[in-house]
Amino acid sequence: MKREPLRRKLTEMLIRKAQSNPDGAYLIWDAHTRGLALRVQPTGRKSWCVIYRSRGRPRWLYLGDASAIGLADARVMAAEVMLAVAKGGDPAAEKKAQRSTGTFGELATKYVEQYAKKHNKSWKQGASLVERYATERWGDLPANKIGRSDVKDVLAELKPTLANQTLAAISAVFSWGVNEDYVTANPCTGITRHATQSRERILSESEIPTFLNALEETVDPITASALKTILLTGQRPGEVSHMRFEHIKDGFWEMSGAPTDGWPGTKNAKSHRLPLSAPVRALIDALVDGDEWPKAGYVFEYERALPRRRLDKPVREVVAKLGIEPVTPHDLRRTCASMIASLGFGRQAIDRILNHTDKSITATYDRYSYAKEDLAIMEAVANKVTVLVEGRDDAKVVQFKK
Repeated sequence: MKREPLRRKLTEMLIRKAQSNPDGAYLIWDAHTRGLALRVQPTGRKSWCVIYRSRGRPRWLYLGDASAIGLADARVMAAEVMLAVAKGGDPAAEKKAQRSTGTFGELATKYVEQYAKKHNKSWKQGASLVERYATERWGDLPANKIGRSDVKDVLAELKPTLANQTLAAISAVFSWGVNEDYVTANPCTGITRHATQSRERILSESEIPTFLNALEETVDPITASALKTILLTGQRPGEVSHMRFEHIKDGFWEMSGAPTDGWPGTKNAKSHRLPLSAPVRALIDALVDGDEWPKAGYVFEYERALPRRRLDKPVREVVAKLGIEPVTPHDLRRTCASMIASLGFGRQAIDRILNHTDKSITATYDRYSYAKEDLAIMEAVANKVTVLVEGRDDAKVVQFKK
């Protein structure tokens, strides 16, 4: 049963006569000064504390032993604390931060180990940006001493998009540090991000055969096959690079929304079942020694049984060779979506193939009911790409309608 708070107009006599309670410590709130309370321990020890709220949470600030600090002084100290709170401060957090002041490098490490790895699937990208552009410069500096001008100096050296990504990564570290009372403020607050336009780059029909031919000539077969799979399936580059043989069943690629051994989980945490067209299965066949696929392991395997990552670099090499507008692996996914639309399938079909969130299709059995249509979509995309690469008449591409 919740105990009603004791509220009294404290006096020196009342303080002296306050009795300990063997069941636990208790508070006597001062009716004269807001936030001030006398804390009486089971041992009989008495101390002063100020209790207030900051960012929606209660804060306790220990002022000192009541035997050393008189009532009048305690009231003055409490009034100063509450004034600082009214001005937007958080004295308890500031005191804790001063006591536990560490370097920025230590703060960044704590953020990754205690929070990012557990709650952020893309934590490696953010950690890499922080390490490269912040920790190398501020690693040995006290985290509380880093100000807005320091952050701006870092961002000034970066291109707009990279600057925005780096600002977000650094801000995440400081925001967590403020929430955990390691630092008192986030120096990234108030820094204006660069205005950027959403990418809408897709490969045109004339660029697709040129790009794929250059891919064959420029990068290794495994990387080339991974990039072709992104184009032919429309799946996310990170998910394609982690494709595993044990997840390919009866011609379908079954992707768990949750992480499993060797699989990071889908980006939106929604399980996905995608039919693989004949050309995609042929790509995989070409990477396998023997007639049967392995029972487990990465399809696009790098050395030491690791997935083939960093697909952006080989794409840049192809772009440089062709001298065309920049392309990213994600643009290949966008190109696939564009082809699905050009073949006459609707928005729902695109969202279903790309595993976008679709509130109209929620149940697993509902998604399974689209298996035949999804296979037709994947085969149609593969047929379209084949026609373009072989230079056949575009009119021969079969148009599918719902």
